Amino acid sequence: MRPWAKRLNDAFGQSGWTKAELSRRSGVNYDSLNKYLTGKVEQPRGDSLPRLAKSLGISGLWLREGVGPRDVIKTGGKAIPRGSGSGLENLGALGGSGTIPESPDDAVLETVANPRPGGDYMVRFTCPEFTSLCPVTGQPDFAHLVIDYVPDALIVESKSLKLFLASWRNHAAFHEDCTTAVATRLVEAADPKWLRIGGYWYPRGGIPIDVFYQTGKAPEGVWIPDQGVAPYRGRG
Repeated sequence: MRPWAKRLNDAFGQSGWTKAELSRRSGVNYDSLNKYLTGKVEQPRGDSLPRLAKSLGISGLWLREGVGPRDVIKTGGKAIPRGSGSGLENLGALGGSGTIPESPDDAVLETVANPRPGGDYMVRFTCPEFTSLCPVTGQPDFAHLVIDYVPDALIVESKSLKLFLASWRNHAAFHEDCTTAVATRLVEAADPKWLRIGGYWYPRGGIPIDVFYQTGKAPEGVWIPDQGVAPYRGRG
């Protein structure tokens, strides 16, 4: 059985719930949940794992990658990893060697406790030189990524994000898959209140492709500026 599926089974067994109850609480389709628990899925896509983790009261990062503390606690209505404090003591990328992981699956997105949990604000990460490979030809693809999110209990540590994004340079996937997979990993790691990503891909084969994804409506009262990336127009 795949390691993440074993961790899911362990947490599910300790919950005392039935599969139907976990499906109802998490909003994950019963048939999909059954496939996850039996290890028939290599890696769930979308937000299934963070929803299951939140329902079971466990860390999404622990569930997906086995990294960090398993349990979470509530502090001021916010969920943070149990025993993590600010989370600074658990960081490995910041101050580390900076070696780029071989693949996105090998990369670990690290988080720390939100230093300003009392009010909503937006964080923007911009990666103007994102690189991956075409899954058919093996040729490099280039994109300008803009990631906006409103933190909940956790914020994303930027060096681990840099290494995660750099790890895509040898990964073969279509533009749509790359863009949405980056968003999914961020949601799994930090469980933000809201997240959106704009993937502005440079043309290859004569057609530029832009890919956009967001988790839902942004919280009211948060300033969400335009991403400011013009559509590709060629020279002039």
